Amino acid sequence: MEFPLPEVLQILSKEVAGYAVPIVDLIAVQTKDPYKVLVATILSARTKDETTAKAAARLFKEAPDLAGLAGLSEEQLAKLIYPVGFYKNKAGFLARLPGVLASEFGNRIPDEVELLIRLPGVGRKTANLVVAVAFKKPAICVDTHVHRIMNIWGYVATRSPLETEMALRAKLPPQYWLTINSTLVAFGQGTCKPVAPHCDRCVIVQYCPQLGVRPRKAPTSM
Repeated sequence: MEFPLPEVLQILSKEVAGYAVPIVDLIAVQTKDPYKVLVATILSARTKDETTAKAAARLFKEAPDLAGLAGLSEEQLAKLIYPVGFYKNKAGFLARLPGVLASEFGNRIPDEVELLIRLPGVGRKTANLVVAVAFKKPAICVDTHVHRIMNIWGYVATRSPLETEMALRAKLPPQYWLTINSTLVAFGQGTCKPVAPHCDRCVIVQYCPQLGVRPRKAPTSM
């Protein structure tokens, strides 16, 4: 039987409305600035949202735009964004970013995935997120949560986020492209966790085939 995706996503969109908003989405709502969305997305990789938010706030205070970013050294950037994951690598990416944008894109943030992935520190996940969140253009950002949950549901049968992205591009109705990431990231962080998911309190458990899932054990009574 086909997984009832429209019904499930309608339920989840209401459920996650009270969850914490992913930091990149929050920055997009607050600023509508593609530069800040791009930088925050680079910072957010392998980093908790709380850490990303604090690092982004420190960085944007010193570098509110590309010109400000260009004025900071790699060492200064590393100090500002610490302790985000792989902060030294990310400082290097950010130090090179203004030059690449100036030489190849006229100091404008590109709004296409295939162009964004030419920027330092930007892979397909980051590029899709920037296109969807900053520019509101059709894109499917597949991170570990989206990849994992879509396979748990049996909506796709894939082995990597890239395979999942391509499968979703072929199968997922376009009206869900912009919101699928924020919905499933919030759901994956709050309920459908990678280890011991809360199937006992999941609002869509009756629809979920739970493929490959080991639900959280219920506490034993004394």
